[in-house]
Amino acid sequence: MHGTQSKRDLAFEYQAQIPILRPSIHARRANITVKFQDIYGFTVEGNVDDVNVLNEVREKVRQQGRVWWALEASKGANWYLETHVSSTLKSSLKFTALVNQITLKRLIRKGIPPNLRPKVWFAMSGAAKKKSTVPESYYNDLTTAVVDKVTPATKQIDHDLPRTFPGHPWLDTPEGHAALQRVLVGYSFRDSDVGYCQGLNYVAALLLLVMKTEEDAFWMLAVLLENVLVSDCYTNNLSGCHVEQRVFKDLLAKKCPRIAAHLEELEFDVSLVCTEWFLCLFSKSLPSETTLRVWDVLFYEGAKVLFHAALAIFKMKEEELLMASHVGDVINIIQRTTHHLFDPDELLTVAFDKIGFMTTTTISKQRKKQEPAVMAELDQRLRRLNPNGDEK
Repeated sequence: MHGTQSKRDLAFEYQAQIPILRPSIHARRANITVKFQDIYGFTVEGNVDDVNVLNEVREKVRQQGRVWWALEASKGANWYLETHVSSTLKSSLKFTALVNQITLKRLIRKGIPPNLRPKVWFAMSGAAKKKSTVPESYYNDLTTAVVDKVTPATKQIDHDLPRTFPGHPWLDTPEGHAALQRVLVGYSFRDSDVGYCQGLNYVAALLLLVMKTEEDAFWMLAVLLENVLVSDCYTNNLSGCHVEQRVFKDLLAKKCPRIAAHLEELEFDVSLVCTEWFLCLFSKSLPSETTLRVWDVLFYEGAKVLFHAALAIFKMKEEELLMASHVGDVINIIQRTTHHLFDPDELLTVAFDKIGFMTTTTISKQRKKQEPAVMAELDQRLRRLNPNGDEK
């Protein structure tokens, strides 16, 4: 009983820490721009309507927190791990696991409370299992061993540190830079095939803010690159990312045929917007809480959620996109939409209810279909390069 009460006390304490946002100026008109910080320390720029939306989102977060804490109290602290059981167990236990699995999927799509994200992500993504396969001192030994070592990857990392979320009250400080550097440099030595690719700095930075510790952020980055995302997304030729873009183009034609046909007429290349989405996992494009809601599902359901989210962004602005007459108009519509997507439910409702069902198997088949064309294209590009690396 004492343990249950403590959890509830922690929940109420956490809920009290989520502030009601108030504009820094008195504004009556929705077109007046205001600036404020979100709960992860990012400066948000929007209008008064955006502030109202964010306050509604804060209330939804509180409500979800109550639901999660109630489940922790009734089912146990790690109830969400009990979603898979051996076939040798009794049918009643298998039924319980099935109920937990259905409940968990629904809950995760509605959002994991920020204070529970670290432990839920770490468990559900496979990061905890991955960490358990190496000595406890692995991360410390790795980062200590590579101190002051210089490689092309470490040079690029050092160059990108001050450009990663500039102005953030912790990330853009010597302490924040040092933590991000250790995570990125450590991983660049763990996987020399990946080394370092621009885009990973934003992903790792957001992982640091959520996971709180460098080591946990490191293992979340490792499970992302090694298990969750398609392979070769961040290797030198970005072949995996090119494959994802082609798969997305095919899915757009299938799920949003009117938009796809219009973009084809405009000769609009979807890679102009979705390259950043797939490399940065929306961390540079969407507000932080919306990005993390996408990641909630990403770590549980896999990389297919990236396609759901990307398709939803286009679907939400279908009529406006059909009126666009230039490539620049399309880019402006998409960027304006993502910048103001402060309500994660608005995005995820479209992503899962209007886009329709997509299985991981279907996505995998699409990838295999596109891989030969991508590799042939990259090979042709390589052949056009002279020994100096300049295109002929």
